[in-house]
Amino acid sequence: MSTLPTDGFMRHIRACNTATLPGKRLPFRVNGVLAGYVDPEIVPALKEMGLTEDSASGGLSLADPARLESIGEELAHRGLYRTHNELFDVWGDDGQPPLGRIDRGALPLFGFVGVGVHLNGLVRKEDGLHLWIGRRARNKRLDPGKLDHLVAGGVPAGLTPDAAILKEAEEEASLPPDLVKRDAKKVGLLHYALERPEGLRRDRLVCYDLVLAESFQPMPADGEVEEFLLLPIGEVFRLVRDTDEFKFNVNLVLIDLFLRIGLIDPESEEGKALRRGLQGDTR
Repeated sequence: MSTLPTDGFMRHIRACNTATLPGKRLPFRVNGVLAGYVDPEIVPALKEMGLTEDSASGGLSLADPARLESIGEELAHRGLYRTHNELFDVWGDDGQPPLGRIDRGALPLFGFVGVGVHLNGLVRKEDGLHLWIGRRARNKRLDPGKLDHLVAGGVPAGLTPDAAILKEAEEEASLPPDLVKRDAKKVGLLHYALERPEGLRRDRLVCYDLVLAESFQPMPADGEVEEFLLLPIGEVFRLVRDTDEFKFNVNLVLIDLFLRIGLIDPESEEGKALRRGLQGDTR
């Protein structure tokens, strides 16, 4: 494919990398391992629950990881965040087992890493490559009505990204698990650290490609998607470059796709800068 004008992409990457760590947040250690950066507003509540100050880092420390779930429940009870009623793993060092688990809605309060999966649903037609796009339901608490991937979601506690993408694909788009397991290809891992109204988002996005037959028609299954649209890749490119129609982090996964398929030259200076930015380096 020939490359197209690319002004406007870096703004999405910068918008997803607004956090300076630790900034005003306090380092938060779980069983001695740095796991997050806690919002100062919840520090008094955490101290009331018996968490101790870490003299070495100037932050807070939790010796017993098993308490994370109950601490999250107490913070929700105090009205400090809205519970999702879904547990996510709390991660420390890369490659190590999770330290514990906490309600998904509490992750930004602590600046814990959240892991998500995104799937590009691709269709090759005679007139070129197309992409299935979902429109988020208007009652979603985060970015209602925005454009989204065919399949995307968080990775709940105890699941791997591969298991989560199977679950989300069936729930969101009625994709047969056997098809996804056989044909979905893991293509990348993106990072960003973002200040949002709900707190600090430190996300890892595991990206997948899935080539689908022209005859396939996704069907919303769990009420989280309002409709699905099959758009030419050039139109998706334009929407990302020129608008804010997509959910904030979906733009990053699509920029990664544009680099991989050559819509943006990955060897150009801009392409290299975008690739660095997708790993959290926006210098």
